[in-house]
Amino acid sequence: MTGSSALGAFGQAIGTVGDNIANVSTVGFKSSRAGFSDILGGMGPNGQRAGGGVSMAGAQTMLGQGSLQGTGRSLDLAVRGRGFFAVKGNHDGAEGTYFTRDGRFGTDNKGYLVNNQGLRLQGYGLDATGVRSAASGDLRLDAQSVPRATTTAGISVQLDSSAAVGTFDPANPAASSQYSTTTTVYDSLGAEHRVDVYYVSQGAGQWEWHAMVDGGDVGGTAGTPTEIGAGTLAFNSDGALQTDTSSPLSADFVNATPGQSIALDFGDALDDGGTGLAGSKQFAQSSDIIASTQDGWASGSVADVSVSDEGVVTARFSNGQSREIAQVGLASFANEDGLERMGDGLFASSRASGEALLGAAGEGSRGSLSAASLEASNVDLGNELVTLIAYQRAFQANSRTVTTADEMLSEIANLKR
Repeated sequence: MTGSSALGAFGQAIGTVGDNIANVSTVGFKSSRAGFSDILGGMGPNGQRAGGGVSMAGAQTMLGQGSLQGTGRSLDLAVRGRGFFAVKGNHDGAEGTYFTRDGRFGTDNKGYLVNNQGLRLQGYGLDATGVRSAASGDLRLDAQSVPRATTTAGISVQLDSSAAVGTFDPANPAASSQYSTTTTVYDSLGAEHRVDVYYVSQGAGQWEWHAMVDGGDVGGTAGTPTEIGAGTLAFNSDGALQTDTSSPLSADFVNATPGQSIALDFGDALDDGGTGLAGSKQFAQSSDIIASTQDGWASGSVADVSVSDEGVVTARFSNGQSREIAQVGLASFANEDGLERMGDGLFASSRASGEALLGAAGEGSRGSLSAASLEASNVDLGNELVTLIAYQRAFQANSRTVTTADEMLSEIANLKR
């Protein structure tokens, strides 16, 4: 009986080692170690209980840190230190919240962040000002970057001081100007509009400028240029911008908020306390565009994301903007050793572990995150092979006690003959 109990216990222990070895390459896998307990037999003549063998008391999950491996994939996440990702959904027919160190996440067809089993990653939403929501929930990458109407635009040009004096004709702006630049602006709906600015020399460093859009953009005749603003530029004998006299452009773009005002800045004029050279200028060389900027943008959808060490998800949108939209949560427990193994790299809370305490990475005892990385299995293959040999030898030794007992029983049976 004693030997047979040992055979069963060490057989189970070898199975535990085999499970570890089989999962040596499983992402986020936590190894287990066999625990043994002695079994008591009957009462001995000296009043002490005799030993009755051994049993395997259970497998203890070893939650030590696995090595981090870079993947280059933005939604691969690894935990450095304590804590588990919380995922929610149906696993093997049971609906609930589960916990894992396997950080292979992606998006489903609804934009939710999910693991390989389709369970949704839990965390917190961030509003447009970066304030975190009070309650946790499913993380979804469905944020939109709303359009912003252009309110200011900057144009820096080099105008040819030798340009001939001209007279501007709004019906034929290209032929009646000495130079032109083009900039794109956005209305309140995020629609793009091309604004052409034509420059007409008045001689002695004086220039007119006229901003034109297609008539169809402002409810007029498509293909016919319509003026939405005009002004003057004056340069001194050193080519510096002396005076910039202009009022904001004003346009009633179709379907958008009417009366859109766009301040046009040509540089830091001397009369405004500037240098006159940090922007538009006039020298004896061909006219050319130096720089063009504007502060509006179209609407945009999520094109890419990045995750910080604190789990903050920053979305980069198709319109070139970026914004923090969510924060990944990490769960901690009063007793991590009490977690119940559920398969597929998942754990469930139990009475022994206590309830999950979800918070942000780096808060309390929670670890931090590494984006574009995964945590490898914490199985030490060399140690497992040594342990396997030890269990095998123990199994063989105990099998000898069984065969010895069998031989003794055979001898007793022969005494009757």
